[in-house]
Amino acid sequence: MYGTDEIQSISVQAKKIDNLDAAGKKAADVLNSRKQSEFTGKYEVLNLKEIQEGISKMTNIMTMIIGGIGVMNIMLVSVTERAREIGVRKALGATRSKILLQFLIEAVMLTLLGGLIGIGLGYGGAYIVSTFAKWPPLVSWQVVVGGVLFSMRLGIIFGLIPANKAAKLDPIEALRYE
Repeated sequence: MYGTDEIQSISVQAKKIDNLDAAGKKAADVLNSRKQSEFTGKYEVLNLKEIQEGISKMTNIMTMIIGGIGVMNIMLVSVTERAREIGVRKALGATRSKILLQFLIEAVMLTLLGGLIGIGLGYGGAYIVSTFAKWPPLVSWQVVVGGVLFSMRLGIIFGLIPANKAAKLDPIEALRYE
């Protein structure tokens, strides 16, 4: 398949998941102990559980980035649609920082609501799975608080660009906007 007569990989499976590291180490030790055979070489042990965890982390990161970009786009549309409102507020004396704060708070509230809905769906999913699997749902309050704080942080990060755009609007141009 690879155009060579050499062995490219060997698959080893542990009987119990708790023995993964020990099985991998033992397999590498056996191969490394061979002298001048077809198994001589450098060996790397790949644990599929670690690979799966890495893929899961990357998926989570990509999901958060995509969600954050979605929030940013919604907020940018909101700034565009509310240009006259922003112009009126500025004409009546609203400062740049007040406009910035208003849009940041809106972005944080949007992501907070999304985070709470996600936590509710996650808990509901855990409850449904636990009824079929006969396991108690394991949802710790630390994870819930961490999720809420993380979603609020995303609101701040991805709300900065739209909030800054709203704060920088020229009141005269904003009042002309249709």
